[in-house]
Amino acid sequence: MGHLLEDLPSPALVIDLDAARRNVARILELCGSPDRWRPHVKTTKLPALWELLLEAGVRRFKCATPRELEHLARTIDAHGLRAETEVLVAYPLVGPTLDLVAETAEQHPGLRVGALVEDPEGVQDLPACLAPWIDLNPGMDRTGLPLDDEPRLEATLAAAGERLGGLSLYDGHLHQPDLDAREAAIHGLYARVAELLTRHLGPRLEGLELVTAGTPAFLHALRTSCFTDLGLRHTLSPGTVVLHDGRSEEENPGLGLEPAAFVWSRVISVPRAGRATLDAGSKALAAEAGDPCARVVEQPGWTALSPSEEHLPLQLPDGEQAWRGQAVRLVPRHVCPTVNLHEEAVLVESGGPPRVVPVVARAHAPWV
Repeated sequence: MGHLLEDLPSPALVIDLDAARRNVARILELCGSPDRWRPHVKTTKLPALWELLLEAGVRRFKCATPRELEHLARTIDAHGLRAETEVLVAYPLVGPTLDLVAETAEQHPGLRVGALVEDPEGVQDLPACLAPWIDLNPGMDRTGLPLDDEPRLEATLAAAGERLGGLSLYDGHLHQPDLDAREAAIHGLYARVAELLTRHLGPRLEGLELVTAGTPAFLHALRTSCFTDLGLRHTLSPGTVVLHDGRSEEENPGLGLEPAAFVWSRVISVPRAGRATLDAGSKALAAEAGDPCARVVEQPGWTALSPSEEHLPLQLPDGEQAWRGQAVRLVPRHVCPTVNLHEEAVLVESGGPPRVVPVVARAHAPWV
């Protein structure tokens, strides 16, 4: 890849489409069917990556913003798959933002679009073009209906009635370093939710979708049948997996994925022995997931220190040297917000030259 990018200014987001295809194939191998996977597109944000998913048979998606929904819907339309595809806006929508999402849904008739609700008022606020999905709070306490508030659950189910699109249970807070402890916590949560839903939904469970499992819980969620035994359609929603990143590799060593997104960077200074500085700071690499915010592919012994806005200092092992202008690839610790930082991405794949495309679904805007 390096020789293809010698003339590329840095820092730059580079996406290896061949690696992304292999990651998609690996997740489908683990899921057993495209119908089991509802990837969250907050990571990918690019039609070129959504096309890989559509070509692989994926027809269920999650997103978080009106801009993601709009560009995903356009990509789905371009492939003639509107009637076959569903999108869940997995975010509590209010006010003008809700209006934007409804407007997009109305502009793509036939595309099934759902939105999260957590109380009867939320159901009533949803326009008819959006299906209510009940957001269950599994203890993360970020959004959702508390599992112990059964009267509120019953009232929300009643308000949704036949419009009910499904249920969402985001378990992203369960990422204990000990994999056995994580699995015990996840399966314990699932057993509690299965009992709760049986009590309140009974025969309505048959064929209803419950989506769980971001990347940290993905492998553990695959190893339970407590929901499918009830007749529920249990789908899983990791999105990071298409591009993969350093944190996912640490937390899920059994995924068998490879990094498909890099930040192309260069050494801009060697201030003293044992130190070097790259031109990719926190405006090119997400830094909220902690240090090191990235690893250097070509020099695994180099350690990224805390970045500033435009600089990434490195600690070099004794006896190793860097030189000004030296190019490296950085694997982000957290790829999702890293993609969001870049207005353009360089796509590379075997058999063709690099091409530059806009990251169309990045950021927020007061319109789409």
